[in-house]
Amino acid sequence: MMNKKIISLIEIAELAKSEIVGNPDHEIDDISDLESATERHVSFLSNPRYLQAMKKSRAGAIIIDKKATQFEGRNYLISDNPSQAFQKLIDYFHPPRKHPSGFFGIHPTAVIHPLTEIGTGVCVGPQAVIDEGVKIGENTFIGAGTYIGPESTIGNECVIHPRVVIRENSVIGNRVIIQPGAVIGSCGFGYITEQGKHVKLNQVGYVAVEDDVEIGANTTIDRARFQCTRIGKGSKIDNLVQLGHAVKIGEHNIIVAQTCIAGSSTTGEYVVIGGQVAIAGHLDIGTGVSITGKSGVTKSLFTGKYGGTPAIPLQDYNRNQVFLKNIEKFVNALKNLENRVNQLNSKKER
Repeated sequence: MMNKKIISLIEIAELAKSEIVGNPDHEIDDISDLESATERHVSFLSNPRYLQAMKKSRAGAIIIDKKATQFEGRNYLISDNPSQAFQKLIDYFHPPRKHPSGFFGIHPTAVIHPLTEIGTGVCVGPQAVIDEGVKIGENTFIGAGTYIGPESTIGNECVIHPRVVIRENSVIGNRVIIQPGAVIGSCGFGYITEQGKHVKLNQVGYVAVEDDVEIGANTTIDRARFQCTRIGKGSKIDNLVQLGHAVKIGEHNIIVAQTCIAGSSTTGEYVVIGGQVAIAGHLDIGTGVSITGKSGVTKSLFTGKYGGTPAIPLQDYNRNQVFLKNIEKFVNALKNLENRVNQLNSKKER
């Protein structure tokens, strides 16, 4: 077992760019959540709703922002961004591995076609299959049971976790992370109907994933019918996302779990798409657009924030939700009004 790192609060404050309240000599050897922390742990307050958990916590120090409540006799680290400061400590106490596995080199059970190009420092895990014509850059990790199809290219310092499938002709940039079970380059969903039968269209395009993209577990990205499905650099895609053929995702997008984007739709830069959003095909989502979870997008959106099905400006959607919440009151008011009108009409008839 590795020796634990022991660090004083004054050293932590310097590392996390924080201000100390309490004992600067108090020693810490790990990080933890508020509930599980001991006096040897540092934790952080992420949201005011956890204030009572912080009050009860045994943590040796807690990272908070300047506005947070402080309890007497406790050690605090005051930060402009507690979550970011805490992450620095996570990386200090638990530095990320260069490779997710303890195994380095090429495992003897890996199946690698002789006509491949593999850069220096590449790790290929057990039972991985690398097909003909594949090119892999330097210091890339290929997890156990992963398949990389013919003529695909993978850049430098990528992490391809176990059981990933990368189909033929895919292009993966540098420092890309692909989580377990993802499928890159599967056939686009396209058919024509002939004589009452659905006939599959041949999909001869490919998928290009640019630098610094992360793709979540069990996410599927279809190759285009004859062009390119592209994921822009720096974009982060959550688990269980479906991107259809010829979709173009702009740079630095955030796409949350269970979202589905149909074929040939495009997004601009810095788009944020919440969980379980459905976007119809052949639409454009503009730069900086934000779409809340469970929304259904049926037309192109160019600026602002949207919610609902069909998606409308978020301010209108929120107002409508307030109306729906009070709909019983409105119905009862209408019924009362109808009764009064009926009573007045009855009097007139007499």
